Amino acid sequence: MKISREIKTGIIVIGGILLFILGFSYLKSSPIFEDGRTLYAVYTDVGGLQVGTPISVNGFVVGKVNAIKFKDHGGSLVVTFSVKDDFGFSKNSPAELYDTGIIGGKGIQIKPVFDGAASAKSGDTLPSKIQPGLTQLLQTQLTPLQKKVEGAVTNADSLLMNVNEVLDARAKKDLRETLAGLNKTVASFQRSADALNRILGDNETKLGNSLSNFEELTANFSKLADSLNNSGLNRTFAKLESSVENLDDLMAQMNSGEGTLGKLLNDEKLYTNLNSASRELDLLLQDFRLNPKRYVNVSVFGKKQKEYELPEDDPASTAPVMGPEPQN
Repeated sequence: MKISREIKTGIIVIGGILLFILGFSYLKSSPIFEDGRTLYAVYTDVGGLQVGTPISVNGFVVGKVNAIKFKDHGGSLVVTFSVKDDFGFSKNSPAELYDTGIIGGKGIQIKPVFDGAASAKSGDTLPSKIQPGLTQLLQTQLTPLQKKVEGAVTNADSLLMNVNEVLDARAKKDLRETLAGLNKTVASFQRSADALNRILGDNETKLGNSLSNFEELTANFSKLADSLNNSGLNRTFAKLESSVENLDDLMAQMNSGEGTLGKLLNDEKLYTNLNSASRELDLLLQDFRLNPKRYVNVSVFGKKQKEYELPEDDPASTAPVMGPEPQN
């Protein structure tokens, strides 16, 4: 069968049109035969979202963005995207706009919700959600810091101005002299440190020997302490403490008048009687010395003893006569 030239031309034209449509669809990343659902989401700002951007669920690509256009005069944007039918989710599942990288780029990920509501189908509008990007997070965190830095710079500027006003020519001169004196002091300390280092270097052996001797002395003290501990010194101190406690008890008993010694120390009548007896003994000895004839009578050749006469200034006659204590 012979095909005419006109039929060949028509076939070529139709084939070219089909190839053009297929190429154009490939360039737009939109298949000709759509087997998924067409869904919508409304955003106030898409942040540079492009047509053909993949749509993902839990990180798995399930569709792509088909179109972006204005919804109304308020500037809201309607994003049209297609999703495959092999995964079902509720129509309340949000379509979240997020950053796909640090240097830019936006993507949409669907957060599937299974709340028992009707499944999303073609023509439904999903709730929109925008995830803050890294730039927004940094801006949110750095804005307060920026304000603090600006305030600190302002305060520092004011402080420097006040310092300049306070530091006149004379004050600046005094400050320079003070700094110069401080430099000299630091230099003097450096020389002293160098001298000390030289002294330590020259006497390093002696210092080492001194430290060794000190360690030996410490070890000897430790041994001495162990020896005293093993020699029963603790028991001796315990006995001494017990003796001191007994002595305290004895002194307490004596002060309270208990026992023989306590009664002797606290009996006022005994003290009075002893004092009176001592006085009477003194008077007796004095009377015996002054008037021996009163106590000794010696008769020679039968001579009659002269009767004793009491002197007028006899000290014994003026002494009080101690009688027996009255009976209670």
